[in-house]
Amino acid sequence: MTTMADEYFMLPEYRDNPFIAKLPPPMSTRDALLAMADPPAFNEAERDYSASMRTHCISRLKGYFEPLETHLSLEAKFSLLIRQGYLCRNPNTADYTRRVREGATRVFEKDLMAGGRSVRSTASSFALIGCSGIGKSYGMARILELYPQKIHHAEPRSLDQVVWLKLDSPHKGSPKQLCISFFRNMDVLLGTHYSAQFGSSRRSVDEMMVHMAHVANLHALGVLIVDEIQHIREAPGTGAEALLNFLVTLVNTIGIPVILIGTMGALPLLQGDFRQARRASGLGSLVWERMENGPTWNYFVDRMWCYQWTRETSPLTTEVRQVLYEESQGIVDVLINLFMMAQLRAIQLGVLNRRPERIDAGLLRQVANEHMRLIAPMINALKRGDREAIAQYDDIRPMQDQVIQVFSDALRRMPEKPVSATYAPVASATNEKTDSANLDLRDTLLSVLVQLGVAADIAKILVAEAEAEHPGLSALDLVGIIRAKLHDRAPATPPKKPRKSTVSATKTVKTPIPADAQDLRAIISSKEEGVSAYDALRAAGTVKPPLADLAG
Repeated sequence: MTTMADEYFMLPEYRDNPFIAKLPPPMSTRDALLAMADPPAFNEAERDYSASMRTHCISRLKGYFEPLETHLSLEAKFSLLIRQGYLCRNPNTADYTRRVREGATRVFEKDLMAGGRSVRSTASSFALIGCSGIGKSYGMARILELYPQKIHHAEPRSLDQVVWLKLDSPHKGSPKQLCISFFRNMDVLLGTHYSAQFGSSRRSVDEMMVHMAHVANLHALGVLIVDEIQHIREAPGTGAEALLNFLVTLVNTIGIPVILIGTMGALPLLQGDFRQARRASGLGSLVWERMENGPTWNYFVDRMWCYQWTRETSPLTTEVRQVLYEESQGIVDVLINLFMMAQLRAIQLGVLNRRPERIDAGLLRQVANEHMRLIAPMINALKRGDREAIAQYDDIRPMQDQVIQVFSDALRRMPEKPVSATYAPVASATNEKTDSANLDLRDTLLSVLVQLGVAADIAKILVAEAEAEHPGLSALDLVGIIRAKLHDRAPATPPKKPRKSTVSATKTVKTPIPADAQDLRAIISSKEEGVSAYDALRAAGTVKPPLADLAG
């Protein structure tokens, strides 16, 4: 029975092309699912770890990736795209030599359209557009990890084949900056000096693009991925049009597949003013909508919900599912971040008030209201189905910064044992006010102690001890108790350390004298005053007299 790999090498167009033959064989759907998955490390025993350590464990969810049907479809499309792009670039054929010669002509004439098109292109390309946070860039990154980025060939030509190269579109959409980024990434990958040769700011954009196309051709670039393509809307003048036309030329003339990745803000760019460029390049569009509240969503939530580091496992109820969807609107990144911060909040409440570490609908709503204000306009636009508004609020990266800040603050403030002696039941408005008051009290105490000269890490421990021993006291009373503790612990008269100069001047270290009388050191140390060391050694018979004395 032949395997998929065997069948792959039976295809003559793949087997006889060195650029394709050295690529890993295409994967089945099952193999791709297993290879792309990136679940966080998880152990049931970690639920018994300290609060601070469990906070670190929760942070593993930031890299969590669960392949969905859209990602598997993208992997299959990428597998076909990169191999089809190499069909017209077989180094065993005369067409390849002709193609390289045409590239040299373009460089000599400094014209991207010079040299003609004597060789047809089998490359194609597409644009992947979707709401920010839906998993476009991360999904593509997981697919790229299935392929080596560089392959060395000794025959029939000695060269380093670059299988793929991923660039981020410059923030202001500058074509020149994109070219410079290309040269720098190639230098890092290959150890070349293309950036110094062709990336000088004195060169024109047109000249840089000619050299960029030639370098890509020389190293048999398999596919060029340009992420964050919506940034080129900010390019001044005709910069955006020039960049898109250049990418079109890479596909049609040079024969290099191009993948554009962007948010919904890139849709007007690809469908409006640059309609002619889009038609010329044959760009297809994959538009990834946010997940619907259906089987795919439930599958992802079920898989994610297993990774809980709270003391007790919270059930995934119908109400919890509904709140998760309402507050994330089917956006994977928002869902994962909400789940992470809900766990963190549950652990904080458990440590501060000895509440059960449980995630419920009320806690999820509270966390969303407190920590997701930055993306509230986008979430509201999604709830209304307003695409124009979504295009304006299509960047959730500020939320990623917010999550990192919340976790870092938690690590600084998290006590290692409960600091409240009273047990409070879950989820009431009064309890939430009490929690907020407790946090304000702790912040006040820490601020006062730091101003008094106490180190921040020591202050946290002292505050936790004082609150545990004297619950209910005011901040002023607790400060007095802590100061008394510090006074009791301090030594009455701390010893003064002698200065090094005093020690070196007054302290003399004597080497002990050996007990053996025949030891040279013993003879010299016991000699009489006025007798030289030589005479003492000679009198003891350990030194032979000169020949003149023997003769006398």
